[in-house]
Amino acid sequence: MRQPAIIEAPSVLGLRPSGVEDLPTALLDAGLLADLGAVWAGRVEAPAYDPRRDARTGILNPAGIAEYSVRLADMVGSVLGRGCFPVVLGGDCSILLGNLLALRRRGRYGLLFLDGHTDFYQPSAEPTGEAASMELALATGRGPALLADLEGRGPLVRDEDVVAFGFRDAAESGEAGMQPLPPRLHAIDLDGVRAVGADAAARQAVDRLSSAGYWVHLDVDILDDAIMPAVDYRLPGGLTWLELESVLRTALAGERPQGFDVTIFNPRLDPDGTIAVRLGACLRRGLSVRTDNGC
Repeated sequence: MRQPAIIEAPSVLGLRPSGVEDLPTALLDAGLLADLGAVWAGRVEAPAYDPRRDARTGILNPAGIAEYSVRLADMVGSVLGRGCFPVVLGGDCSILLGNLLALRRRGRYGLLFLDGHTDFYQPSAEPTGEAASMELALATGRGPALLADLEGRGPLVRDEDVVAFGFRDAAESGEAGMQPLPPRLHAIDLDGVRAVGADAAARQAVDRLSSAGYWVHLDVDILDDAIMPAVDYRLPGGLTWLELESVLRTALAGERPQGFDVTIFNPRLDPDGTIAVRLGACLRRGLSVRTDNGC
Protein backbone atom coordinates (compact mmCIF):
# COMPACT_ATOMS: atom_id res chain seq x y z
CA MET A 1 0.00 0.00 0.00
CA ARG A 2 1.09 3.58 -0.64
CA GLN A 3 1.53 6.06 2.19
CA PRO A 4 -1.08 8.85 2.33
CA ALA A 5 0.19 12.29 1.36
CA ILE A 6 -2.00 15.23 2.32
CA ILE A 7 -2.53 18.09 -0.10
CA GLU A 8 -4.37 21.19 1.09
CA ALA A 9 -6.73 22.54 -1.60
CA PRO A 10 -8.72 25.30 0.12
CA SER A 11 -10.41 26.66 -3.00
CA VAL A 12 -13.92 28.11 -2.76
CA LEU A 13 -13.95 29.39 -6.34
CA GLY A 14 -16.84 27.04 -7.09
CA LEU A 15 -18.88 28.17 -4.08
CA ARG A 16 -18.21 31.27 -2.00
CA PRO A 17 -15.93 32.25 0.91
CA SER A 18 -18.29 30.84 3.53
CA GLY A 19 -15.79 28.94 5.66
CA VAL A 20 -15.26 25.81 3.58
CA GLU A 21 -11.78 27.16 2.84
CA ASP A 22 -10.92 26.42 6.50
CA LEU A 23 -11.48 22.66 6.09
CA PRO A 24 -7.80 21.67 5.71
CA THR A 25 -6.70 23.65 8.76
CA ALA A 26 -9.53 22.29 10.90
CA LEU A 27 -8.80 18.66 10.07
CA LEU A 28 -5.05 19.07 10.43
CA ASP A 29 -5.55 20.82 13.77
CA ALA A 30 -7.69 17.84 14.79
CA GLY A 31 -4.66 15.59 14.22
CA LEU A 32 -5.43 14.05 10.84
CA LEU A 33 -1.83 14.06 9.58
CA ALA A 34 -0.52 12.01 12.51
CA ASP A 35 -3.64 9.86 12.71
CA LEU A 36 -3.18 8.74 9.10
CA GLY A 37 0.57 8.30 9.36
CA ALA A 38 0.65 10.66 6.40
CA VAL A 39 3.20 13.06 4.98
CA TRP A 40 2.32 16.66 4.12
CA ALA A 41 2.73 17.27 0.39
CA GLY A 42 1.85 20.96 0.12
CA ARG A 43 -0.90 23.50 -0.28
CA VAL A 44 -2.37 24.94 -3.48
CA GLU A 45 -3.67 28.46 -2.94
CA ALA A 46 -6.58 29.66 -5.06
CA PRO A 47 -6.73 32.87 -7.09
CA ALA A 48 -8.77 35.76 -5.74
CA TYR A 49 -12.51 35.09 -5.59
CA ASP A 50 -14.72 37.09 -7.97
CA PRO A 51 -18.40 37.23 -6.91
CA ARG A 52 -19.52 38.23 -10.43
CA ARG A 53 -21.06 35.52 -12.60
CA ASP A 54 -19.17 35.16 -15.87
CA ALA A 55 -21.42 36.30 -18.73
CA ARG A 56 -20.00 33.89 -21.30
CA THR A 57 -20.09 30.64 -19.31
CA GLY A 58 -22.68 31.45 -16.65
CA ILE A 59 -20.26 30.19 -13.97
CA LEU A 60 -18.53 31.94 -11.09
CA ASN A 61 -14.75 32.17 -11.47
CA PRO A 62 -14.44 29.83 -14.50
CA ALA A 63 -10.96 31.02 -15.49
CA GLY A 64 -9.79 30.82 -11.89
CA ILE A 65 -11.14 27.28 -11.54
CA ALA A 66 -9.45 26.23 -14.77
CA GLU A 67 -6.12 27.67 -13.62
CA TYR A 68 -6.49 26.13 -10.18
CA SER A 69 -7.39 22.73 -11.61
CA VAL A 70 -4.17 22.63 -13.61
CA ARG A 71 -2.03 23.59 -10.62
CA LEU A 72 -3.79 21.10 -8.35
CA ALA A 73 -3.39 18.39 -11.00
CA ASP A 74 0.34 19.14 -11.10
CA MET A 75 0.64 18.58 -7.34
CA VAL A 76 -1.53 15.46 -7.33
CA GLY A 77 0.49 14.11 -10.23
CA SER A 78 3.72 14.79 -8.35
CA VAL A 79 2.42 12.87 -5.33
CA LEU A 80 1.40 9.95 -7.54
CA GLY A 81 4.77 10.04 -9.24
CA ARG A 82 6.50 9.63 -5.87
CA GLY A 83 4.45 6.53 -5.17
CA CYS A 84 2.25 8.15 -2.52
CA PHE A 85 -1.53 8.09 -2.13
CA PRO A 86 -2.95 11.64 -2.44
CA VAL A 87 -5.47 12.74 0.19
CA VAL A 88 -6.75 16.14 -0.92
CA LEU A 89 -8.46 18.36 1.64
CA GLY A 90 -10.78 20.93 0.00
CA GLY A 91 -12.35 23.37 -0.40
CA ASP A 92 -15.49 23.05 -2.39
CA CYS A 93 -16.39 20.27 -4.81
CA SER A 94 -14.88 22.00 -7.85
CA ILE A 95 -11.46 20.70 -6.70
CA LEU A 96 -12.58 17.35 -8.14
CA LEU A 97 -11.68 18.66 -11.61
CA GLY A 98 -8.01 19.07 -10.73
CA ASN A 99 -7.84 15.67 -9.08
CA LEU A 100 -9.38 13.95 -12.09
CA LEU A 101 -7.20 15.92 -14.50
CA ALA A 102 -4.14 14.45 -12.77
CA LEU A 103 -5.46 10.95 -13.48
CA ARG A 104 -6.65 11.79 -17.00
CA ARG A 105 -3.11 12.79 -17.91
CA ARG A 106 -2.16 9.20 -17.07
CA GLY A 107 -4.96 7.41 -18.91
CA ARG A 108 -8.48 6.18 -18.30
CA TYR A 109 -9.71 5.96 -14.70
CA GLY A 110 -12.98 5.80 -12.81
CA LEU A 111 -14.70 7.87 -10.15
CA LEU A 112 -16.59 6.88 -7.01
CA PHE A 113 -18.70 9.95 -6.29
CA LEU A 114 -19.86 10.02 -2.64
CA ASP A 115 -22.19 12.99 -2.28
CA GLY A 116 -25.59 13.86 -0.92
CA HIS A 117 -26.28 15.64 -4.22
CA THR A 118 -25.64 14.54 -7.79
CA ASP A 119 -24.11 17.93 -8.72
CA PHE A 120 -25.18 17.59 -12.34
CA TYR A 121 -26.44 21.12 -13.05
CA GLN A 122 -25.76 22.97 -16.25
CA PRO A 123 -24.95 26.70 -15.83
CA SER A 124 -28.27 27.80 -17.35
CA ALA A 125 -30.17 26.00 -14.57
CA GLU A 126 -27.89 26.47 -11.56
CA PRO A 127 -29.32 29.43 -9.62
CA THR A 128 -26.05 31.10 -8.58
CA GLY A 129 -23.48 29.79 -11.08
CA GLU A 130 -21.60 27.73 -8.51
CA ALA A 131 -19.39 25.09 -10.11
CA ALA A 132 -19.65 23.10 -6.87
CA SER A 133 -23.15 22.16 -8.05
CA MET A 134 -21.90 21.20 -11.52
CA GLU A 135 -18.64 19.33 -11.04
CA LEU A 136 -19.90 15.87 -11.97
CA ALA A 137 -21.45 17.24 -15.15
CA LEU A 138 -18.24 19.12 -15.97
CA ALA A 139 -16.05 16.10 -15.22
CA THR A 140 -18.08 13.99 -17.66
CA GLY A 141 -17.67 16.60 -20.39
CA ARG A 142 -20.91 18.56 -20.07
CA GLY A 143 -20.75 22.33 -19.90
CA PRO A 144 -18.52 25.15 -21.13
CA ALA A 145 -15.31 23.84 -22.71
CA LEU A 146 -13.17 26.03 -20.44
CA LEU A 147 -13.97 23.58 -17.62
CA ALA A 148 -15.47 20.55 -19.39
CA ASP A 149 -12.45 20.12 -21.70
CA LEU A 150 -9.47 20.99 -19.52
CA GLU A 151 -6.21 20.77 -21.51
CA GLY A 152 -8.27 19.32 -24.37
CA ARG A 153 -8.60 16.09 -22.37
CA GLY A 154 -12.36 16.14 -21.74
CA PRO A 155 -14.22 14.29 -20.57
CA LEU A 156 -12.02 13.71 -17.54
CA VAL A 157 -14.01 10.58 -16.80
CA ARG A 158 -16.47 8.61 -18.94
CA ASP A 159 -20.07 8.09 -17.87
CA GLU A 160 -19.65 4.33 -17.66
CA ASP A 161 -16.63 4.75 -15.37
CA VAL A 162 -18.58 6.68 -12.69
CA VAL A 163 -20.67 5.52 -9.76
CA ALA A 164 -22.74 8.21 -8.03
CA PHE A 165 -23.32 6.85 -4.54
CA GLY A 166 -25.52 7.76 -1.58
CA PHE A 167 -27.26 10.82 -3.04
CA ARG A 168 -30.73 11.79 -1.85
CA ASP A 169 -31.51 14.93 -3.85
CA ALA A 170 -32.83 13.53 -7.12
CA ALA A 171 -36.46 14.69 -6.87
CA GLU A 172 -35.63 18.05 -5.32
CA SER A 173 -32.87 18.83 -7.82
CA GLY A 174 -34.97 17.70 -10.76
CA GLU A 175 -37.68 20.13 -9.76
CA ALA A 176 -35.02 22.86 -9.55
CA GLY A 177 -33.87 22.18 -13.11
CA MET A 178 -30.88 19.87 -12.68
CA GLN A 179 -30.54 17.48 -15.60
CA PRO A 180 -30.92 13.78 -14.78
CA LEU A 181 -27.93 11.50 -14.60
CA PRO A 182 -27.18 9.88 -17.98
CA PRO A 183 -28.18 6.23 -18.42
CA ARG A 184 -24.62 4.89 -18.70
CA LEU A 185 -23.53 6.50 -15.42
CA HIS A 186 -24.05 4.05 -12.57
CA ALA A 187 -26.20 5.34 -9.71
CA ILE A 188 -26.83 3.94 -6.23
CA ASP A 189 -28.94 6.41 -4.28
CA LEU A 190 -29.44 6.42 -0.50
CA ASP A 191 -32.42 4.09 -0.74
CA GLY A 192 -30.30 1.72 -2.84
CA VAL A 193 -27.55 1.78 -0.23
CA ARG A 194 -30.00 1.04 2.56
CA ALA A 195 -31.66 -1.75 0.59
CA VAL A 196 -28.53 -3.93 0.66
CA GLY A 197 -26.43 -2.30 3.38
CA ALA A 198 -23.55 0.14 3.12
CA ASP A 199 -20.76 -2.42 2.77
CA ALA A 200 -22.55 -4.49 0.11
CA ALA A 201 -23.52 -1.35 -1.81
CA ALA A 202 -19.92 -0.12 -1.71
CA ARG A 203 -18.74 -3.47 -3.07
CA GLN A 204 -21.26 -3.23 -5.89
CA ALA A 205 -19.98 0.25 -6.67
CA VAL A 206 -16.32 -0.74 -6.69
CA ASP A 207 -17.06 -3.74 -8.90
CA ARG A 208 -18.54 -1.39 -11.52
CA LEU A 209 -15.49 0.87 -11.67
CA SER A 210 -12.61 0.75 -14.12
CA SER A 211 -10.17 -2.07 -13.53
CA ALA A 212 -7.35 0.42 -14.11
CA GLY A 213 -8.23 2.32 -10.94
CA TYR A 214 -10.41 5.14 -9.69
CA TRP A 215 -10.58 8.31 -7.62
CA VAL A 216 -12.82 8.59 -4.53
CA HIS A 217 -14.58 11.92 -3.99
CA LEU A 218 -16.28 12.65 -0.66
CA ASP A 219 -18.64 15.54 -0.06
CA VAL A 220 -19.44 15.35 3.65
CA ASP A 221 -23.06 16.27 3.02
CA ILE A 222 -23.52 12.58 2.21
CA LEU A 223 -23.75 12.24 5.99
CA ASP A 224 -27.03 12.56 7.85
CA ASP A 225 -27.83 16.21 8.44
CA ALA A 226 -28.45 15.40 12.11
CA ILE A 227 -24.76 14.54 12.58
CA MET A 228 -23.22 16.77 9.87
CA PRO A 229 -24.92 20.16 10.01
CA ALA A 230 -21.64 21.96 9.20
CA VAL A 231 -22.34 22.25 5.46
CA ASP A 232 -23.66 25.13 3.39
CA TYR A 233 -26.53 23.31 1.66
CA ARG A 234 -28.31 21.12 4.18
CA LEU A 235 -30.54 18.22 3.20
CA PRO A 236 -32.50 15.90 5.53
CA GLY A 237 -31.31 12.32 5.92
CA GLY A 238 -28.02 10.72 4.88
CA LEU A 239 -25.50 8.10 5.98
CA THR A 240 -24.47 7.42 9.56
CA TRP A 241 -20.84 7.68 10.64
CA LEU A 242 -20.57 3.89 10.75
CA GLU A 243 -22.05 3.54 7.27
CA LEU A 244 -19.60 6.05 5.82
CA GLU A 245 -16.66 4.36 7.54
CA SER A 246 -17.74 1.04 6.05
CA VAL A 247 -18.04 2.56 2.57
CA LEU A 248 -14.62 4.17 2.82
CA ARG A 249 -12.90 1.01 4.03
CA THR A 250 -14.31 -0.88 1.07
CA ALA A 251 -13.65 1.89 -1.46
CA LEU A 252 -10.10 2.64 -0.35
CA ALA A 253 -8.79 -0.91 0.02
CA GLY A 254 -6.34 -2.46 -2.42
CA GLU A 255 -4.33 -0.97 -5.26
CA ARG A 256 -7.14 0.28 -7.50
CA PRO A 257 -7.94 3.48 -5.54
CA GLN A 258 -5.65 6.23 -6.86
CA GLY A 259 -6.57 9.06 -4.51
CA PHE A 260 -9.20 10.58 -2.26
CA ASP A 261 -10.60 14.04 -1.62
CA VAL A 262 -12.78 15.53 1.13
CA THR A 263 -14.91 18.61 0.51
CA ILE A 264 -17.62 20.97 1.82
CA PHE A 265 -17.14 20.62 5.61
CA ASN A 266 -17.48 24.15 6.99
CA PRO A 267 -15.60 24.59 10.29
CA ARG A 268 -17.30 27.95 10.94
CA LEU A 269 -20.48 25.95 11.49
CA ASP A 270 -18.63 23.78 14.02
CA PRO A 271 -17.60 26.38 16.63
CA ASP A 272 -16.46 23.92 19.31
CA GLY A 273 -14.59 21.68 16.86
CA THR A 274 -16.39 18.48 17.85
CA ILE A 275 -17.55 17.66 14.31
CA ALA A 276 -14.01 18.14 12.96
CA VAL A 277 -12.73 15.61 15.50
CA ARG A 278 -15.46 13.12 14.62
CA LEU A 279 -14.90 13.60 10.89
CA GLY A 280 -11.18 13.10 11.37
CA ALA A 281 -11.85 9.85 13.24
CA CYS A 282 -14.13 8.66 10.44
CA LEU A 283 -11.48 9.40 7.82
CA ARG A 284 -8.80 7.68 9.87
CA ARG A 285 -10.91 4.55 10.20
CA GLY A 286 -11.86 4.61 6.54
CA LEU A 287 -8.25 5.00 5.47
CA SER A 288 -6.99 2.45 7.99
CA VAL A 289 -7.03 -0.15 5.19
CA ARG A 290 -4.02 1.65 3.73
CA THR A 291 -0.83 0.68 5.54
CA ASP A 292 2.27 2.87 5.45
CA ASN A 293 4.97 1.54 3.16
CA GLY A 294 6.53 4.96 2.69
CA CYS A 295 6.76 6.97 -0.50
